[in-house]
Formats: sequence, structure tokens, C-alpha cells
Amino acid sequence: MLDTMSCLERFAAATREHIDLSVRVMTASPPRVQVRNRFSDNLTETVTCTDHGAFITSWGYRLGTVDSVEDAAARLAYLMAALPA
Repeated sequence: MLDTMSCLERFAAATREHIDLSVRVMTASPPRVQVRNRFSDNLTETVTCTDHGAFITSWGYRLGTVDSVEDAAARLAYLMAALPA
């Protein structure tokens, strides 16, 4: 079975490479990553990881999978208008 918490930790680390984003890993049930654009009160997102390894936003958009964590994080950063570090 996939360890979703470690997958979310990897996703959070990749997301932190985008300087405009603030990232918090939440261990409560369900585990998730909360991301916000530092320059906007409105640009926030919650990302979870399914048992099949897909990163999903709070509105159901599939960002990518654990096979390409960096691409999933880059897709979220693009959606949140963030720049790479």
C-alpha cells in the first residue's frame, strides 16, 4: 500500500521550490498539504494524495502522480500564479 503521508511530504518539498508559495503539511485526517500564494489572500489550495498515488486539489483537479512529483508541484504553482525560486 502507498504511504500517502510520505508522498505528500515529497509534494510539499517540491512545491516549496516555488518562491511565491507558502506550504504546510497537515497530518490530521485526511492528511493534506495546504498551499497559498504569499501575495494573495484568495489564492489558496488544499492538495490530498489518493491511495493510487494521484495528487488531487480540493476542487477535484488531478495535478499528477507520485511518479512525477515535481511536475505535479509545478502544475499547482502555475495554477496559483507562482514563480520558481
